Amino acid sequence: MCKIIDGNALAEKIKDKIVKEVVKLPSRPNLAILLVGERPDSALYVARKQTEAKKCGLDTHLYKFDDNVNEQELLNCIDYLNKDDLIDGILLQMPLPKHFDANKIAAAVSAAKEVDGFHPENLKKIRAGKTYQIPVLAAVILEILNSINCDLRSKTVALLAHSDIFMNGVGEILQQRGATILPCSYDKHSANELQSCSQQADIVITAVGKKHYLTAAYIKPEAIVIDIGIIRKGDKTFGDVESKSVGKIASFLTPVPGGVGPMTIACALRNVVELYKNVKLKNKKAK
Repeated sequence: MCKIIDGNALAEKIKDKIVKEVVKLPSRPNLAILLVGERPDSALYVARKQTEAKKCGLDTHLYKFDDNVNEQELLNCIDYLNKDDLIDGILLQMPLPKHFDANKIAAAVSAAKEVDGFHPENLKKIRAGKTYQIPVLAAVILEILNSINCDLRSKTVALLAHSDIFMNGVGEILQQRGATILPCSYDKHSANELQSCSQQADIVITAVGKKHYLTAAYIKPEAIVIDIGIIRKGDKTFGDVESKSVGKIASFLTPVPGGVGPMTIACALRNVVELYKNVKLKNKKAK
């Protein structure tokens, strides 16, 4: 019988640890959030991040821009925040409007303050096997797998996603922990080819953003399925996974809503605290 992984409960455990850590710090960590455009879903996610940050003892600073903001104005704001000693972490709410180069904008954020963990310098460290800041998405996946005592050694993993910034570093981190990443490509393979590939996986991770495309035809019996896809239609939220059919044969499944979403916020806030410690506590010790 498929077990549903409670992302809310896992997120609460992470946030409880953050609170215990923050009360011991000499000052409150500060997070700057950049929101570009008028997407209702992005505005909702940012509001949730602000609410949860406050609960954990972090201060937030919201910088809002219209859809038609020019690139240089956004880059100037990022440069200002990079130099602002008050700010410990910078979070760029994705997706950006289509006329922006998301990789270029993300790379403008200082590696010492970039919360999501997909800064080019951080990715270089990951690929070189050096000490790095774990990307939020990878942290969420590892937390989920740890919660069900899943040892990645000898496991095969299918990462089903568009080739974009969100999945950067995830495959490498899973490989470093012993997993084998299957050559499944959502953008390059036909549906039949994709199903043939993902059916070989012990763990299927989907971040496509297509409502309920992933049915039982994509997985083998007892597979672990992690649904990162989030699609909002009206006031309802859906995932990539068609849970009715998948739930009949999977061993574990993350729901949408209530799965990856709350954990993403918790892991992002944990990264802000780590960024604070990496700079302010080390500077304090150096003095």
